[in-house]
Amino acid sequence: MKAQQTRERILAAAVAEFGAKGYAGARTAGIAARAGVNQQLIAYHFGGKGGLLDELRRRWDARQSSIAPAGATFAETFAGYLDATLDEPAWARLVVWEALGDRREDAGQEEHSRRSALEARLQAGVERIRQRQRDGELSDRIEPEFVLLLSHLLAFAPIAMPQIVEGIFGVEPLSGEYRRRCREQLARIVAPVSGTESEPS
Repeated sequence: MKAQQTRERILAAAVAEFGAKGYAGARTAGIAARAGVNQQLIAYHFGGKGGLLDELRRRWDARQSSIAPAGATFAETFAGYLDATLDEPAWARLVVWEALGDRREDAGQEEHSRRSALEARLQAGVERIRQRQRDGELSDRIEPEFVLLLSHLLAFAPIAMPQIVEGIFGVEPLSGEYRRRCREQLARIVAPVSGTESEPS
């Protein structure tokens, strides 16, 4: 039990350290200090900084895949994704750091596999939205790729551009008010309209 608790403390500290400084800027000494453990325990439990990042990525992927239960509506799925992102800003900042190119240089094939898996998940997301459009849940006036992209942008804007969000909306970027307005406005954008959906040719 104690070993597991130590692992969890190290992982929590790593999320905070990576989120604040990125992978390249983070140091195992800083992670150990945040966790209140000996630096050698990081190597013992995870093999070093790279192993820590791998475990955090695995957990993030697992969380993302379990956000919405089977049969959830688009609105429910987006709300779950929005909350999962903004409830854990340090995790989300780590994703932003990686998107900016801050990643392990020694990952090699593993990094390629991870990128391929991400692309596959995104394409699956596009197909789910396209099916929702066919089923009449969402408007088909908007490309499904754009709907998925917009969903991600709304979720990560408070993390990547908090000052812009606050300047536009006048609310704290991680607040419930921002989330409510995102849910409502996105629902209006993607809602089907009465009559024929498709634009006239």
